[in-house]
Amino acid sequence: MIYRDFQGIKLSALGFGSMRLPVIDGDDSRIDEAAALRMVDTAMKSGINYYDTAWGYHGENSEPLMGKALSRYPRESFYVATKFPGYDPHNWRKVKEIFESQLEKLGVDYFDFYLFHNVCEMNIDAYLNDEKYGIYTYLMEQKKNGRIKHLGFSCHGKLDVLKRFLDAYGKDMEFCQLQINFLDWTFQGAKEKVDLLNEWKIPVWVMEPLRGGKLARLAPEYEEQLKALRPDEEIPAWSFRFLQSIPTVTMILSGMSDEKQLEDNLKTFETDRKLNDEEMKVLMGIADKMLSAGTVPCTACHYCVSHCPQGLDIPNLISLYNEHVYTGGGFLAPMAIGALPIDKRPQSCLHCRSCEQVCPQQIKISEIMEDFSAKLG
Repeated sequence: MIYRDFQGIKLSALGFGSMRLPVIDGDDSRIDEAAALRMVDTAMKSGINYYDTAWGYHGENSEPLMGKALSRYPRESFYVATKFPGYDPHNWRKVKEIFESQLEKLGVDYFDFYLFHNVCEMNIDAYLNDEKYGIYTYLMEQKKNGRIKHLGFSCHGKLDVLKRFLDAYGKDMEFCQLQINFLDWTFQGAKEKVDLLNEWKIPVWVMEPLRGGKLARLAPEYEEQLKALRPDEEIPAWSFRFLQSIPTVTMILSGMSDEKQLEDNLKTFETDRKLNDEEMKVLMGIADKMLSAGTVPCTACHYCVSHCPQGLDIPNLISLYNEHVYTGGGFLAPMAIGALPIDKRPQSCLHCRSCEQVCPQQIKISEIMEDFSAKLG
């Protein structure tokens, strides 16, 4: 197992994510406890010492399961991370109640790592309104009292959301968890977010390294290109090698659903094999080709915006549309759209086509807005 230095401690470069544990009959809330416990045993035996969970995972059953799994080991042999579920407005006033419940669920007296969960467009104002909700103040108190050893945050929001959070709390944040993989390096602007964190000297934790399994298999022509460069490297390993090549990445979390995935990932993390320039160029070329299929080629020139009688931020809406279509649904686009005023959402498009008359890419914007509205329900 590869290890990374973090403030004087050694963290396994591969972290055990517990959002996609094995389940029974496809029911996400029914964790296959026996299988999950075996996976934790294998992980511990193989050197993984970082275990990530959260309040809402598996219908709020992940924390109790992980508490049971880890309680069989000495407390000093693992680091456990969980998060305040600020993605749900109903939780904003319950930080103390939830925090105490999480300690009980996990059966610990303190959290090694604790995060503001999913800083995004929907909750950034609440997270920053400490006078009203007191989330920041309470978590800082718990850190002062030793019940949080390291405080950080995860972020699914766009770059401006990340900037706002850092401007307010960056001086107290010890790590940031981002969705990074070789597709989202450009698709979700992960590179710019990492660059910003580098300015703050905040190390990076990675979630969704395989984009929910989407990068575990590639089209035959892409796999052939990669095999030509590294015949002995499995396709999923390329995603991890990409992340190993980013200097400030400290922790790579993988939500493994069965023992085979765990064993494969453990094999990958026996070595640190960063990509060379040629390999990186080929991989990013593959990413460009993958993203060009089925997404709208908007260059964000903003000509359309000045011609929209509704004042819609069309480039942003198309970016969210691309995310939603490429992912096949998911929560990111609905979450971001839900944070917009009603009159700035896709359904507010008048289909006047004024924007289309000035679009250099000749995008049928009105049709995109109509399709987006339908997909969002």
